[in-house]
Amino acid sequence: MPDNLTQSPNFSAIDFLRTRSLANVVQAEIERMIVDGELKPNERVNENGLSQQLGVSRGPIREACSALAAMGLIEIIPNRGFFIRALSNDEAQDLSEARAAVFGCMAMMLAERVTDAQIAILRALLQRMDEIVELGDYHVYYPVNLEFHKQIGEMAGNNRLHLIYQSFVRELHIQRYRALASQDVLKISNAEHREIVDALESRDPIRALTAGRAHILNGIVRTRNAGRPGETAASAPSKPARKSRTAPNATGKS
Repeated sequence: MPDNLTQSPNFSAIDFLRTRSLANVVQAEIERMIVDGELKPNERVNENGLSQQLGVSRGPIREACSALAAMGLIEIIPNRGFFIRALSNDEAQDLSEARAAVFGCMAMMLAERVTDAQIAILRALLQRMDEIVELGDYHVYYPVNLEFHKQIGEMAGNNRLHLIYQSFVRELHIQRYRALASQDVLKISNAEHREIVDALESRDPIRALTAGRAHILNGIVRTRNAGRPGETAASAPSKPARKSRTAPNATGKS
């Protein structure tokens, strides 16, 4: 009897870790379903349906949805449940402009301290994306694109700015992913990446700031051009459309 009592806390800890691990797997799958459009904006999360589809209990699904709500991909409505969040046009615009400012700032900071080894890492990612562009596969391009941006954030050396930037990235996953699906966008996107790396290699902070910010602002235009019914339409009426604010020399190509 005493042995059972002493072992019980250990079993509880193992069960807790197992549940957490399962919730992480479920979270990744639900996030994929949101980005791929299997779960639509404003759609209620069917916990029972997901439980059967994924072969798990509702506990990990609820835990995963709560984590995704903290990331901004899911909205919790009291007494109604979890709903796939739909960004309004104004919310997406505000988030994208804030992301452009932070990314440009990180590129500027990195230009002041970048090493040859770091440039080599970024050049390798550029090469990999060039190869994917030839295939025209945006499903493969997108994660490499995310890694390129993430590397710049980490290399800049300011953890607070990087965390802020990543929070914007999570909320804008759907819009960015679908924008890359448009014709010729991959080639344009990587040409802008190359301009950023060229600016970093020249150790020119102002050029890096301009190139980094322009890349994100051009992405706003690409996202708008790639808009699909229900993609960014929120239930509340949108405010009048605002003119896009672009950086100097930003082409706004789609």
